[in-house]
Amino acid sequence: MTKDSQFGQRPLRVAIIEENSIRAAILVDGLREAGILDVEVIEAMTHMLRRLSIIDPDVIIIGIENPSRDVLEQMFQVSKLVSRPVAMFVDRSDGSMIEAAVEAGVSAYVVDGLRKERVKAIVDMAVSRFNAFERLQRELVEARSELASRKVVERAKGILMRTRQLSEEEAYALLRQTAMNEKRKLVDIAQSVVTAASLLEK
Repeated sequence: MTKDSQFGQRPLRVAIIEENSIRAAILVDGLREAGILDVEVIEAMTHMLRRLSIIDPDVIIIGIENPSRDVLEQMFQVSKLVSRPVAMFVDRSDGSMIEAAVEAGVSAYVVDGLRKERVKAIVDMAVSRFNAFERLQRELVEARSELASRKVVERAKGILMRTRQLSEEEAYALLRQTAMNEKRKLVDIAQSVVTAASLLEK
């Protein structure tokens, strides 16, 4: 499931994973009373990822009445594999499982709080946390990429300063002008300089 969610551009589609039909009905009622009508219930744990792929939900709610550690870990694996907000309702838990849920990317982990009037608020919180986490992840990737690019440019400047007897400003200007002339990114030109220098040194 790699397609980005398009929250706000279509009615919210929710998948509920819950083997207990009574608990599933509470979740469905809570969503429908809040105006969320596009709801699919998955009652069997088999082929779960394939079912989720077919449903393509915007949000996943997982309900577990009396979770064993094995079942919880299975659900955490689902949460890691799907790129969707996941809200989990369990009847009991402990500190280690809450920590594992956070590490698995569960957006909302609710212990002993399954009531239909709370479902919509929990779903909203899960979506909000998921979007915030995704934004942080994108910013982290961009920051790492920018840092890596700066390191390459610094190395290229150093090579030009050493081999062409240029000042730092002149080396940077040469890289920048070459990038403009060739209509390429500065980091790509810098990487070419670093690669060429590496080949010549061997």
